Amino acid sequence: MTAQQPAVSGTGRYRELFAVPGVARSILLMFVARLPVTAMGLTLTLHVVTDLHRGYVAAGLVATSTTVGTMIGAPLVGRALDRHGLRPVLAVCGTVATAYWIGTPWLPYEVLLIAAFPAGALVIPVSSLSRQVLTALVPEHTRRTAFSVDAIAMETSFVVGPAVALFLAANLSSRIVLTGIGAVVALTALLLHLQNPPLRSSREPAAPVPGGVRSWLDGRMTATLLVSMAVLFVLGGTELALMAALRASGEVAWTGTAVAIMALASIVGGIVHGAVRRSLPQSALMTLLAVLVIPVGLITGPWWLLGLALVPMQLVCAPTLAAISENVSNLAPPHARGAAMGLQDSATRIGGALSSPLIGIVIDRSTPAWGFAASGIGGLLFVTAAALCTGGARLGSPRRQPTLDTPST
Repeated sequence: MTAQQPAVSGTGRYRELFAVPGVARSILLMFVARLPVTAMGLTLTLHVVTDLHRGYVAAGLVATSTTVGTMIGAPLVGRALDRHGLRPVLAVCGTVATAYWIGTPWLPYEVLLIAAFPAGALVIPVSSLSRQVLTALVPEHTRRTAFSVDAIAMETSFVVGPAVALFLAANLSSRIVLTGIGAVVALTALLLHLQNPPLRSSREPAAPVPGGVRSWLDGRMTATLLVSMAVLFVLGGTELALMAALRASGEVAWTGTAVAIMALASIVGGIVHGAVRRSLPQSALMTLLAVLVIPVGLITGPWWLLGLALVPMQLVCAPTLAAISENVSNLAPPHARGAAMGLQDSATRIGGALSSPLIGIVIDRSTPAWGFAASGIGGLLFVTAAALCTGGARLGSPRRQPTLDTPST
């Protein structure tokens, strides 16, 4: 064990992480910033269906417009972070996002559909910002624990955010919730502006390395992006198959509880992943995630048995997300980290966007059981493509980054 990698394990890794100045504050702020993001899709769907009296297809078109905007915009916003820093990007994205969500309740459907695209493109990149800040704050040997905590916070926000939004929409109105989302977005943008967390360590060089994008967007980075797609493809397909299975058995009301069981299992897996001294590489974790979901369709019991059957694959979920983030942070040079993490966000959205129609077709033409199998098989295909991109390199091995104490040669 080297001096840069002290022999710390278990809860000691978490104590070491939270002892770093600024880490606890940043994680808490990013958790709050994620809450409105997780509630946006559900609330917007309710608004289009209930207040604008449109169908679910119309609501899906708005969601698609937002998603496509984010796919295109995330790398560009990340590149802007690399070039101009946090505050100028926050000024633009925070203003656009606040105006969009506060104005959404009063827009006619046609205007909303058009406005959703630029709003998605200029959304505050909370997830990539969180990963960049943690990369800058913590030493390299602590990143696995840091990204595990980030994945746990993300899972928790996806449980809390939609539940709160649904409760408020049912008891108040979706218009009030949309306005509240805009207010929270404005508040978090202001707090981020005031805090101005670092996006690059003081030990990391700001100057670009020779070679441009091609110097880091190589086979290993491409493989990591494919694994990012795989995760959301499997998770999106699994949730769709779960809903279809519970609907077929007349237990759709228990969907939220089953999803909560899955999220809890993912959180447990993330805690373990952050505490262990060594972990499996992202390719192995992703393979486990995909393989473990394939036989779930064989379960024909009640909702709680189906939820328990999904626990093994969910135990690998947060560790896989954390491993991907750690890999991107290791492979991307400091001056291009924002662009790389923006590409990671785009990749995850592409995976999620592909899963819904493809797994939906499988379920419509067969049974929900095949939806689980197709989700896992699709994930394995992505992993196979990722393996082909590495060209024999070990997926997960870091690219050595120069520091101010270690000059580039």
